[in-house]
Amino acid sequence: MKFGVVVFPGSNCDRDMIGALQHDLNQDVVPLWHKDKDLSLFSTEDCIVLPGGFSYGDYLRCGAIARFSPMMKSVIDFANNGGKVLGVCNGFQILCESGLLPGVLLRNAKQQFVCKNVFIKEEKGNATLKIPVAHGEGRYFASNDVLSTLTSNNQILYRYCDAAGNVNAESNPNGATNNIAGICNKNRNVFGMMPHPERACSDILNNVDGKTVFNSLFALS
Repeated sequence: MKFGVVVFPGSNCDRDMIGALQHDLNQDVVPLWHKDKDLSLFSTEDCIVLPGGFSYGDYLRCGAIARFSPMMKSVIDFANNGGKVLGVCNGFQILCESGLLPGVLLRNAKQQFVCKNVFIKEEKGNATLKIPVAHGEGRYFASNDVLSTLTSNNQILYRYCDAAGNVNAESNPNGATNNIAGICNKNRNVFGMMPHPERACSDILNNVDGKTVFNSLFALS
């Protein structure tokens, strides 16, 4: 599998993502500039990653301008043709703004930027993972109809929980509806999450739980 990491003006996690994929997960990675359009190097077996940061300064809404970049037009076509796309933090916001994922990311419930380790739980597994978050607009919200569809189609990937795996209000860092930390589309080729798995892939950081996220999403060896 080959990964393309899109770099927007204001991206600040692209190097983290590239480093984690290349050095910690031994994957082939190609940086992609936001003004380019060419994704001919990638097949539907590959993955395009939208990293965290503050694309275009987060003017208007987070991800609202990045959604219209030349590269995102190609990414949307790539996803609609079955290619894999992962958005982390600001990348998740961009995916929702572009319509590749349902719902929206709103200001955190306490109107404060949150930067700390949190725990998330796989919706269809028993693993509880410690993964960092760093966001001011990470509160996932969707209508009741959308939430019902996400649940019935098994599109909820991760929920915020405590260290013991209990999903409760106390473990929710931003007020996300139903503690939702990550979702996918109905076809299960577009994935979005607020926590940063790329920041939890190195033994130096004493936390490699992020590798489990990448392995779960892409079955990496």
